[in-house]
Amino acid sequence: MDAFWLSLVMIFIAELGDKTQLVALTLATCYNSWVVLWGIFWATLAIHVFSAGIGWFIGDKLPTEWIKFVAGIAFIAFGFWTLRGDHLDEDEKSCKTTVHPFWLVFSTFFMAELGDKTMLSTITLASTHPFLPVWIGSTIGMVISDGLAIIAGKMLGAKLPEKAIKIGAATIFFLFGIVSMYEGGSKFAFYIWCVAAVIIASTGYIFLRKSSETST
Repeated sequence: MDAFWLSLVMIFIAELGDKTQLVALTLATCYNSWVVLWGIFWATLAIHVFSAGIGWFIGDKLPTEWIKFVAGIAFIAFGFWTLRGDHLDEDEKSCKTTVHPFWLVFSTFFMAELGDKTMLSTITLASTHPFLPVWIGSTIGMVISDGLAIIAGKMLGAKLPEKAIKIGAATIFFLFGIVSMYEGGSKFAFYIWCVAAVIIASTGYIFLRKSSETST
């Protein structure tokens, strides 16, 4: 798949049910939807230029097979992360502000994206694909995902099928992860696959345990 479209689709999926998507939905109930989307666009453009740059720089320094293999493990971890879901703190649900809504949205999204699933997904994609299409594709994918969440949330009163969205998005992450691991590690020794299986199982346990603790 072309790097632009792959990045657009994967980041669109990564953003489903993500914390920043919930923030977008919340802010859109307080401010004009176009202002929120405009703030999201510029914040995403700014943060993803660093993400894609980091991935591109790392990608030139490591063997392709290992990059694909580790990227596959990362995508499966993102799948578990998606299943766990996110929630908003009380401060993030507040509409109170003393600054212009655009700058509020921009700063909120920029800070929320640091170390977030979509940022890490962008780094992973850029490690095996060209910088520019990953940067632009990931930005557009995130804006589309947040835009649809805002529209759907306003139409349905924020009552979205959250569980179904999480399961669907996680399944796609798992499939991409398995394919990437196979492409990169098909000739790896058996013990390497065993180590990877332990890492994946541990990651799944940690994320799903946190999910069950949050729901209780």
